[in-house]
Amino acid sequence: MKHFTNLAKRFGARLLPVSVRAFSISFLGVCTIAIAPIAHASGNGFIPSVAASPPPSGAANLCAEYKWACAEKRSVSLSSQQELKVVEQINRRVNRSTREVTDQSQYKMTERWALPTARGGDCEDFALLKKRDLIHAGVDPSKLLIATVLDTRRVPHAVLVYRSSNGDLVLDNLTNRIKPWTATRYLFLRMQDPNRPGRWVGVYGHS
Repeated sequence: MKHFTNLAKRFGARLLPVSVRAFSISFLGVCTIAIAPIAHASGNGFIPSVAASPPPSGAANLCAEYKWACAEKRSVSLSSQQELKVVEQINRRVNRSTREVTDQSQYKMTERWALPTARGGDCEDFALLKKRDLIHAGVDPSKLLIATVLDTRRVPHAVLVYRSSNGDLVLDNLTNRIKPWTATRYLFLRMQDPNRPGRWVGVYGHS
């Protein structure tokens, strides 16, 4: 991870060559695979998907452990305004009520994706809890996608992406402000596939 973080710092906002892009996607996964382009980039409002990808190492068994985390679209009754209000409420509530605790401190391992315990959780645990609570509140699961990024310091981080009708919004445990992905200044690496959340796609988006 340190080597790729240094690469990201070096290249900053510039797009990397395809060979380096492929490296960044495979390096952060559980294995290296050949990747092929995926053609569902949807304009600047939505994070563009560029390649199939293995899941992050900590998410390899995510679907088996939490079926709702990989649920696909279902019938919902919330309007766009109602949905956004629920998203804002749950984002604030989870950020306020959950303590930040590293996996190393809690599980004695580098990375484990799980719901927060009574002690708390780290960034991907926050994202999982928000996703679960939003699904329970009636938000369409296919609009809730966990993404891995490099934050403004180019440190690995995870967030929950809410795919609104106007573009992708980011729910982050580092702030209560819900921002368009283009306003975060994060380097987006991969996320759950919007068409099939049980799979992951590599993305290359710099806000």
